[in-house]
Amino acid sequence: MKLLLKFNLIFVLVFAAGLAATAYIARDLLRANAEAEVAGNARLLMESAVAARTFTSNQIAPLLQTQMKYTFLPQSVPAYVATEVLGELRKKYPEYSYKEATLNPTNPRDRAVEWEADLVNQFRNNSTVTEYIGQRDTPVGRTFYIARAMKITNPNCLVCHSVPDAAPAPMIQKYGTANGFGWNLNEVIGAQVVSVPMEVPFKRAEQTFGVFMSLIVGVFLTIGVVLNLMLWALVIRPVTRLSGLADRVSMGEMEAPEFETKARDEIGTLAESFGRMRKSLVQAMKMLEG
Repeated sequence: MKLLLKFNLIFVLVFAAGLAATAYIARDLLRANAEAEVAGNARLLMESAVAARTFTSNQIAPLLQTQMKYTFLPQSVPAYVATEVLGELRKKYPEYSYKEATLNPTNPRDRAVEWEADLVNQFRNNSTVTEYIGQRDTPVGRTFYIARAMKITNPNCLVCHSVPDAAPAPMIQKYGTANGFGWNLNEVIGAQVVSVPMEVPFKRAEQTFGVFMSLIVGVFLTIGVVLNLMLWALVIRPVTRLSGLADRVSMGEMEAPEFETKARDEIGTLAESFGRMRKSLVQAMKMLEG
């Protein structure tokens, strides 16, 4: 087997092993970064909802207390404001969603669907857990969600949600008495659920992976071509010439030209050694002839 072929076989094996290891590590890193990006977007959305609730509770609701005696203003309800604010965001990013999913809501739009009800019941059955994180398939693709338990910790909330007789009359006129009552202090009544699409970050990660691997392959191929040219020019060609000259001398052709090289490397040393051996062989032949 030719030396150049042996070199290329070894190079291809090393290249394949390195490419496989690089692909495995790079894909995992890019997917992990994509998941971190999705989780970061979800938490930002959740904290935006929390901020809207806090702002409404601390600054909006007190200003509307007087008007609430005569007409019910949902803008004074933190849950309503948070849902509306993030609803505006959904007009531009419809794949993102925020919902205060409740088992027995005052506003029917907040009623928990099946998978959200399962989350709420998990919170109710395990009081030590305050947050769930997971993924689920939806019609628009795979989504990442964060769910946080909604627990009644403020006794003032029970004014509107204990029994219909205690609720403000304007609220009863707007929503009726069928829903949103019977809540108890320290009871988990729902979950804040944020859903963020995973398709875009993961697609971007796959595209980055493709570009990265293409660059790696290009770099390896370039290195392979350069190494082949260097091996041929610095080793294969001079050794082939030296081997041909040795064959001619071994066949008795003492008039064969000298092997000329200016190299100061191992090939040059080998050429000098061959030259000395050739001179010694010529002298020995002359002594035998004499």
